[in-house]
Amino acid sequence: MSCGAAEAKHAAEVVRAAIGDAVPDLAIILGSGLGGLAGRIENARRVPYATIPGFPPSTVPGHAGELIAGTLAGRNVVALAGRFHMYEGHSARLAAFPVRVVHALGARRLIVSNAAGGVNRMWHPGDLMLIRDHINLTFQNPLIGALEPGDIRFPDMSEPYDEELSDAARTVARELGIPLREGVYAGLSGPAYETRAEVRMLALLGADATGMSTVPEVIVARALAVRVLGFSCITNLACGLSNQPITHAEVLETTERVAGLFQSLVIGVVERL
Repeated sequence: MSCGAAEAKHAAEVVRAAIGDAVPDLAIILGSGLGGLAGRIENARRVPYATIPGFPPSTVPGHAGELIAGTLAGRNVVALAGRFHMYEGHSARLAAFPVRVVHALGARRLIVSNAAGGVNRMWHPGDLMLIRDHINLTFQNPLIGALEPGDIRFPDMSEPYDEELSDAARTVARELGIPLREGVYAGLSGPAYETRAEVRMLALLGADATGMSTVPEVIVARALAVRVLGFSCITNLACGLSNQPITHAEVLETTERVAGLFQSLVIGVVERL
């Protein structure tokens, strides 16, 4: 199946029929275990992924599989509770397809969030990280193929995460007393967690955290000139940095523990837009 501009326009028309004509001020992609923010959206209209053309079902625990439209901190928002991962067998183009859909709905700013393993030895589970840059180690790019209408053929990736939006996040974190790390996110395809040797490699490459999502979404967002703000919740120490095996249950437990801080941070940023 194609996951381009025409398909995104059609999907957006179906979504708009369900949520109304309000243009979102921004879109938010909620990562593993971070879907609780959806409950803070007022006047929410929920659209199951199964009813959106081109959207496969979400199969990962912690991903609800629905689009939610409403207001958050007085702003019109559309939130994606759940994402499509390449480790589920999806292409990079499909993993990033929801970004095309929210762009077709009118969103020109995007907040992405994810659960990530901590590579930086100074960090701890439960830390929140402002993503300042990323390393694409999935070895796939969602832009490969014919140029889609509206895309930039060669998008500049010198600043994939918007500095003005990042400044707003820093200010909110400081005002709320929320410790906010800053670092580089390494995107891998998964689904296996990294080996000890791979974690040492990631550290040498300059990564502070690693996960299995986000990068395709950000690449497509930049091709569409959508401004991006990114957060990682450090849910566990990467392999070799602790004596404990890594489990998805630990990921969900940690994100639930810090969900309140994460929600306050994002709501504070939305208020400043």
